[in-house]
Amino acid sequence: MAEAVAELLERAAGREAPLEELRALQLAVQAVPLAALRARLSDDHLGALFALLSVNDREQVAACVSILERLLQALDPVYVIQNLREELQKGLFHPDDSVKILTISQVGRIVENSDAVTEILNSPELLRQIISCIGGEKIAVAKEAIKSLSRIAQTQDGLEALFVSSLLSDLKNVMATSDIVRYRVYELIVEISSVSAESLNYCANSGLISELIGELTGDDVLVRATCIEMVTSLAHTPHGRQYLAQQGIIDKISNIIVGAESDPFSGFYLPGFVKFFGNLAVVDSPQQICERYPVFMEKVFEMAESHDPTMIGVAVDTLGILGSNVEGKQVLQKTRSRFQNLLNRIGHQAKNAPTELRLRCLDAISSLLYLPPEQQTEDLLRMTESWFTSLSSQPLELFRSISTQPFPDLHCGALRVFTAIANQPWAQKLMLDSPGFVEYIVDRSVEPDKASKDAKYELVKALVNSKTIAEIFGNQYYLRLRAYLHEGPYYVKAVSTTAVEGAE
Repeated sequence: MAEAVAELLERAAGREAPLEELRALQLAVQAVPLAALRARLSDDHLGALFALLSVNDREQVAACVSILERLLQALDPVYVIQNLREELQKGLFHPDDSVKILTISQVGRIVENSDAVTEILNSPELLRQIISCIGGEKIAVAKEAIKSLSRIAQTQDGLEALFVSSLLSDLKNVMATSDIVRYRVYELIVEISSVSAESLNYCANSGLISELIGELTGDDVLVRATCIEMVTSLAHTPHGRQYLAQQGIIDKISNIIVGAESDPFSGFYLPGFVKFFGNLAVVDSPQQICERYPVFMEKVFEMAESHDPTMIGVAVDTLGILGSNVEGKQVLQKTRSRFQNLLNRIGHQAKNAPTELRLRCLDAISSLLYLPPEQQTEDLLRMTESWFTSLSSQPLELFRSISTQPFPDLHCGALRVFTAIANQPWAQKLMLDSPGFVEYIVDRSVEPDKASKDAKYELVKALVNSKTIAEIFGNQYYLRLRAYLHEGPYYVKAVSTTAVEGAE
């Protein structure tokens, strides 16, 4: 096979290769190991294949791209940038997007190699063209360009090249292409800023983060909604949060939420602003965030108590995030009856709302009720029990009825609620006292698909791994659960058949 590849490569190098032979080469290079390809390749072969890309024939270009993708994998990135720099540069100007993606993905390989990346940094024209690819019509091309530039910026020299040279002007120029392209550049800046405090410093000094913040706090409600997502990403890192706090950005976002009362268009951006604080509370300290920005909690409750399904969904998601750790649970508990009443509304929505909102409610309930074994103090167990009973007059039956519905997503969502409480003694007693409930847990016939079988298995595992289960459920049920766990999620009981003489 390697000999056949060599012969086909020679023909391609002679520019005599018709489409059939290119297709044959396309199949052959996939079948030959990379090491064997490397041994057969020469500069002439590669040069000829790149030259064939200049023909106005889509099928020929597609075949050459596929062949080059495989052949270039066989080559060291240092070799590629030193010997094929011109070809890469031409590839970035090619009218066919598949050629651009091939070229930029090679640049991606090169910048991951510490020896080869220096060569890229010494090729400003190549970098300039990659920056211009962010403005490409095809999102796949833009994403590859962003990925490569983000990798380049992971070194000191890369940061210098992008932000302390004429390339910064190129970045700013490409931003002027359109709103969409401007957001792509912001996305790149946030990605680079998230790497380290030093990276953030370079991005801040470029003035591009200030532009993003300016748009976030500006008057265009649709722009606000887009920018808040990027600022939320920035807040995921400690140095990002520190920067936002020092610049007064978090206070500004809080003030915009306060002012949203009188803004008829606040529905466009308010969900994103509330999610920002929800994420901030989880990565920082729920108590500190809620005490310092009381408007956040107030707004979450208002949204959850509203009749707008969009707002309810965001509020429920945020409560689930906030209540995913013990400190957040305690913050919610301090609101006392208001949160208990809200839980009743969430229980009602879990039963009656449109499917998507029901799923979000089930996920939030699971998050709110889960307590790791090491945090199961008497107070916290009393709290989760009182929350569970606030969801409905018969909460166990509510989730059991959802789990028997013929919709796999809802079925699994309800099983996840049972799994969340399965290791808490009060819940185990409720399950045992509910007629037929334990039989339902060990009944494999009610799980119609893989996702449901997996969800049921997680519930069984949570019960078996609990320290109190044997004592509360008793030996008979405990052994049945252990057998279920041992048999695995997809166990099917063998049915024996007896042959009867004379039967057809």
